[in-house]
Amino acid sequence: MSEIVGAREAAALLERTRTAVDPQLRATVESLPGSMRRVAMYHFGWEHADGTPAAGSGGKAIRPALVLAAARALGGDPQQAVRAAAAVELAHNFTLLHDDVIDEDSIRRHRPTAWSVFGTADAIVVGDALLALSLRMLAEDRHPASAAASERLAACVIELCAGQQADCAFEERAPHEVTLDECLAMATAKTGALLGCACALGALYAGASAAQAAAMDAFGREAGLAFQLIDDLIGIWGDPDRTGKPAGADLAAHKKSLPVVAALTSGTAAGAELAEIYRGPMNATAVRRAAEAVDRAGGRDWAQLQAADRMARAVQELARAVPDLTAAGDLLALAEFVTRRTR
Repeated sequence: MSEIVGAREAAALLERTRTAVDPQLRATVESLPGSMRRVAMYHFGWEHADGTPAAGSGGKAIRPALVLAAARALGGDPQQAVRAAAAVELAHNFTLLHDDVIDEDSIRRHRPTAWSVFGTADAIVVGDALLALSLRMLAEDRHPASAAASERLAACVIELCAGQQADCAFEERAPHEVTLDECLAMATAKTGALLGCACALGALYAGASAAQAAAMDAFGREAGLAFQLIDDLIGIWGDPDRTGKPAGADLAAHKKSLPVVAALTSGTAAGAELAEIYRGPMNATAVRRAAEAVDRAGGRDWAQLQAADRMARAVQELARAVPDLTAAGDLLALAEFVTRRTR
């Protein structure tokens, strides 16, 4: 019952975040020139491909929710951090547009990806524009923390790009050549960095100390790694009706995700079997066999245990910034949400 209540609290928090942030986010996206605006509006789910209105929500809003929740936890006014929250969401969607091109993913949020509708060039260019908008939004903000926030977000984007590059480089290496430590470092940069940045920006906008901002960043990074571990599990065993992506999409793409690398480096017969499967083409049968091998090699159990461990570390970091955790209820609800979600 407590899990159900927690999920409802997180869902309500995300809905409140969308209500607070979406007007700013949408107004900023609508400032783009016509051709780019159309692609961006489609990507966020606000328009269909033909430009007619759509009822999409623009995503789960986890990252902007972290910005507002962090500001609230440290005694700040979340309303003053709305522009920062929107900036983080714009940066996140820059990565989604580019990731879909890099991974050649055809489906996101239950419909065709932007690049598959408008072409690779348009998706890349619009992703670039969203990143520029995010930095401009902070640069134009009159809040005293905006300059530090802009600097931190720019550094974060460089880090997550490095994580994406490492992820791509893994695809060119043989199954046994990627270590678990390398994979964890990649995931921390690719996913944890932006969640950490979101929490740090909320802290900055609350007027927190450098030590508190650093602890909030560490909280977000650990929660982000837990998020990625769960995301990787969903990428293998997620229900397509809930995820909006084909079953076993990560396996079909030969992705060296965290559960896969844990299985490949397990020293088990199932791990060796998985390595052999990964050397060949990935049809539906191979995807099913690979998923079974990951499970038998312990990759699934390892990822679940790691996610729980990372969340425990996240809470420890949070306590450094907010000793009285009752003030950080929204952050804890979001952390619980990302480690128990199924899509």
